[in-house]
Amino acid sequence: MNRRGRPSEAAVEQRRQAILRHVIEHGEARIDDLAARFGVSLMTVHRDLDDLVERRLLRKLRGRVAALPSLTVESAERFRERRHAAEKDALCAAVADLVRPGSTVLLDDSTTLHPLARRLTAVEGLTVVTNSLAIAMILGHADAVEVVLLGGRYRGDFNSCSGPDVTAALARITAEQAFVSAAAVLAGRLFHPSRDSAEVKEAMLAAAHRNILLADHSKFGKTATYAYGDAARYDLVVTDAATPAEEIDALRGLGVPVQIVHPPETR
Repeated sequence: MNRRGRPSEAAVEQRRQAILRHVIEHGEARIDDLAARFGVSLMTVHRDLDDLVERRLLRKLRGRVAALPSLTVESAERFRERRHAAEKDALCAAVADLVRPGSTVLLDDSTTLHPLARRLTAVEGLTVVTNSLAIAMILGHADAVEVVLLGGRYRGDFNSCSGPDVTAALARITAEQAFVSAAAVLAGRLFHPSRDSAEVKEAMLAAAHRNILLADHSKFGKTATYAYGDAARYDLVVTDAATPAEEIDALRGLGVPVQIVHPPETR
């Protein structure tokens, strides 16, 4: 909340994502039920829904809202991908040159890494190991790149695979670098709403010689259900200039190098 008691932009976005996920899971929902479920007024929920409709993620009907049947999995992922897109692109641009031809890299299922995957399509002899179907599809048409898709329990909300099959496969892989993101970071500690996803991130850490965490400012100052260590386990953290100073200080206090990037519109 801000000083006037209004929810922050991050809190509003978090509520809209929760509304989107609820509608996707149920196919449709009554608008008044959504207002009651999320503890907001009808005016507020209509604003939330209008925003989601404008992004072409949902459609409003008379008194209710519906998911787009052909885009239910894509829409949840696209919602996350479009959030802070300029920052995510800047983070990925800052690390793309670290990937060398002929190497093996790990990419997790965060939409933060989609711009990085697009930048890697021309790296000769590259092998990319990922649990993300979206990243596999981005790289799938690149003749220069070999893609290894880790199969396991499919999660539609993340459009990726997780679970013991994925972590077991990662235990047999050695990579030069792993690029991952985090759902939430607070004072250097890392969090994720899914235990399986947190375990995949930890398995990627163990499988790579060098680990790089990419997280835009919206990930900081918050927690999620499952904690999985701290940023000290990474060799580099890359974030943007809007990340709170106290969060950057906490990272550096753990001894991890921090690279701060500036998206074009913030310069």
